[in-house]
Amino acid sequence: MLPTWIRWLAFGVGAFLILGGFVAATAGEAFAGAEAIVFGAVAMIASILQRPRYRSNAAELGHEDAGPGGGEDGPLEPRFLPTNEVFIDPTSRRLMRVFVDPRSGERRYRAEG
Repeated sequence: MLPTWIRWLAFGVGAFLILGGFVAATAGEAFAGAEAIVFGAVAMIASILQRPRYRSNAAELGHEDAGPGGGEDGPLEPRFLPTNEVFIDPTSRRLMRVFVDPRSGERRYRAEG
């Protein structure tokens, strides 16, 4: 999970690259300008689309804090049932368990232990 300030920094760098690309293109450097515009657009799009791992849209939109291991914290709705699917999160090294809503297939991730 990237901190918010890094996402804003990537967005700002992308905006400067796009602006610089347009300046370079109008100065006669079409290839360099197009290259800067593409890299800037990729940086801006990536900063917008990046979000913390193992989070539901509801938790993300509610700006809730991530739980241990990057999963969700707090009480889990009764519709979510534990599965046998467990894995080690490569970043936090925490054991994560997958919970699923059998009706919708929606998944939630919780740190074990």
